[in-house]
Amino acid sequence: MTADRGARRTGRAPRVLLVTHSYRPDRTPPARRWAAVVAALRADGWEVDVVTPGGVRTVLGEDGERLRRTPALLPGEGGRNGRFAAAAVHAVLAVPRGLAAPRPDVVVATLPALPTIVAGRALALLLRRPLVVEMRDAWPDLAPEAGVHPGLLGRAMEAVVTGGQRAADVVVTVTEGFAETLRGRGMRRVVAIGNGVDVDRVPVAPPRRREPGELHVLYLGNLGESQGLERLVAAAARLRRTHPGVRVRIVGGGTRRTALQALDARLDAGVEFLDAVPGTRVPEHYAWADTLVVCLRPDWASFRHTVPSKTYEVLAVGRHVTGLVTGEAARTLEAAGGADVVGPRTEDLVAHLAALAADPARTDVGTGARAWVAAHADLRAVSARYERLLRALADAR
Repeated sequence: MTADRGARRTGRAPRVLLVTHSYRPDRTPPARRWAAVVAALRADGWEVDVVTPGGVRTVLGEDGERLRRTPALLPGEGGRNGRFAAAAVHAVLAVPRGLAAPRPDVVVATLPALPTIVAGRALALLLRRPLVVEMRDAWPDLAPEAGVHPGLLGRAMEAVVTGGQRAADVVVTVTEGFAETLRGRGMRRVVAIGNGVDVDRVPVAPPRRREPGELHVLYLGNLGESQGLERLVAAAARLRRTHPGVRVRIVGGGTRRTALQALDARLDAGVEFLDAVPGTRVPEHYAWADTLVVCLRPDWASFRHTVPSKTYEVLAVGRHVTGLVTGEAARTLEAAGGADVVGPRTEDLVAHLAALAADPARTDVGTGARAWVAAHADLRAVSARYERLLRALADAR
């Protein structure tokens, strides 16, 4: 029975309650993903309530969804502890906000803000409705690598996350590798629904001619602990002395920005640091670049099952991609084409960028990777899969 037929039989449209730490107008990966999913749900006749930080009033979103906001009582930029405290406050306030909404058919909680799983589980229990937990990161596997100490609080956090995963009717992951890990732990039902991008909204970067020896290297995104951008800064310092035509630009903000700038100054690397830019200005940076960097630090084992959400966008731009990644992310770049996966040492990156600089033809990759993204990671197809999953849960109930 489809959602439309189910709605006609019960006399109302199916309804989903989403609990999230970030939603539009934020430009975070979960905000972009869920904006597309919500648009697909609304187009299929669903009623949607979104519990998200940012205010106290209930307002209508761009697709007619109801945004039931919680007040941002604590700042989210005070480092890891500040962000966790802000997420905890949101999770506590999300429960009464969710209970004030009309009773849903399905409750969805999306992480990585870990307290969200508590709010989603509480709402599903109180409302007696199926729960979907979306794991955007590989928690709790990521905990020791992210510096969560194995003390009482660390063990409590692991118990909360694992308990929420086991209690969920469906766990959604964004990679098949982490889905297999959870299935191996006996999770009842795990579905991999990868990230994606709306290819039609990603303009192709115009051709850029360059001379041998010249190379523009761009990283645009979050400057956090997960990226390991120290490698790029160190490589820039080495190349500045041997290949002065190689220029490195890092655009964005994050917890490691100050440390990266300090490293750049200490090594005299000459990296150009620019603040994060709105989406309308991203194409000008892509047009400047000859190769776009996608990176995750190589010493965190859980990142073998992680594909940075930015991967699909940079593949769709039509520029060469330099991948400082392993595992599933590396396989994604190799399958798409137009990319090189580089080894984990600084020496590997130096040699790679020097080779690219020497041969302008190496970065002339065309739009084959864009076609691959359209076929395998189109955000509309991702959204349609999510709609079918939620519809099946609503119908089964």
